[in-house]
Amino acid sequence: MTDGHQLDPESLGNHVDRLYRAAWSLCGSREEAEDLVQETFARVLSKPRFLRNDDDIGYLLSVLRNTFISGRRAAARRPVGAPLPDDMSTFEDPAAASPEAHIEVTELYAAISALPEQFRDALIAVDVVGLSYREAAGALKVREATLTTRVYRARQRLADELKM
Repeated sequence: MTDGHQLDPESLGNHVDRLYRAAWSLCGSREEAEDLVQETFARVLSKPRFLRNDDDIGYLLSVLRNTFISGRRAAARRPVGAPLPDDMSTFEDPAAASPEAHIEVTELYAAISALPEQFRDALIAVDVVGLSYREAAGALKVREATLTTRVYRARQRLADELKM
């Protein structure tokens, strides 16, 4: 392990897909996920970052999560508008293999975003972003055994939710 390094802005593009999946899992919405990833990159690029270890994705995941939480807190202080009518809230995803697949992915991300925070964060780090249990435990600042339990419980809750 090295003493650290400066985060290379040129390498951020290597992590877009993983961060996008994590953001979608946090938000439950593709559009919000795109905005969250952009806001995360804007924060990271606003000033040079020096990392203590070589875990760029772990750092970026932490910034993503903190940006998400900050955004939710700010949104909670704003007045709530009326939702769109049901017939206007569904759009066909031309990239989906079939309409059923799109619905399943949407339901999965919505179910992940509805999990309690500690389970949601553990599941996103391991199953969505693809971090090892050790990397995820470090990024979330918990013991590896704690993370393992949270991932297991999150998977169980998802399985129960998606059986409906």
